[in-house]
Amino acid sequence: MKNKLQIQIVEYSPEWENAEANLNFLSQLLADTKADITVLPEMFNTGFSMNAEKISENMDGQSVSWLKNFSLKNGKAVCGSLPIKENGRYYNRFIFIADGKILTQYDKRHLFSLSRESDIYTCGNQRITFEYLGWKILPSICFDLRFPVWMRNTDDYDLIICPASWPRSRIEVWDTLLKARAIENQCFICAVNCIGTDGANIEYNGHSCILSPAGKPFGLQKTRDFLYSQTINYDELMSFRGKYEFLKERDNFRFI
Repeated sequence: MKNKLQIQIVEYSPEWENAEANLNFLSQLLADTKADITVLPEMFNTGFSMNAEKISENMDGQSVSWLKNFSLKNGKAVCGSLPIKENGRYYNRFIFIADGKILTQYDKRHLFSLSRESDIYTCGNQRITFEYLGWKILPSICFDLRFPVWMRNTDDYDLIICPASWPRSRIEVWDTLLKARAIENQCFICAVNCIGTDGANIEYNGHSCILSPAGKPFGLQKTRDFLYSQTINYDELMSFRGKYEFLKERDNFRFI
């Protein structure tokens, strides 16, 4: 068990539908990574594009290979979501890689109908939790934040990781939902949003954060342009849950 977990956030503006350019940029930016986990935004390699036929790769494509090579070179974990084509369908897939191997993958459950994501991509049907360095983690992607039943903590996770492409026009909703999910689930949250203006002329303004189980944001340490980090403490989480044993009083129902 690693009691203190250092998380690095990459908040940047992906070049629209250009995986090669984005991977080259990230290779230079993250050349000397020291954090235990590096978290990238939603569709980190292309931007949040509905042009799935053009941008999607298979699981042996250049972007997954880049993630594997990154984790091997730095000896650290890396995660984010990217468009994947599999068995003739397209998925917005979260992938977490450590030591060059895929530790877990999660297909976005709640697809954003306003952008036609639900018409183009196939939603996932499996809620995933996994363990890394002794920490139990729940992956989610962007719009999943609006659905508390799906994300409900039944003593199966300590940390939510949420890569996103959440627009400036609704950023107050993003801030509010993140605090609510942290408070109600008594967990840490690492949420990473992009910045800039994409090819669909949608503007993003970041607001990436790491929140405590009380819903309070940590002060992120800026290590260089686009990079921020913070360390979370497992003992502090257990102490908080021991003092406020609210999870024990939750209603006995589950998502089906």
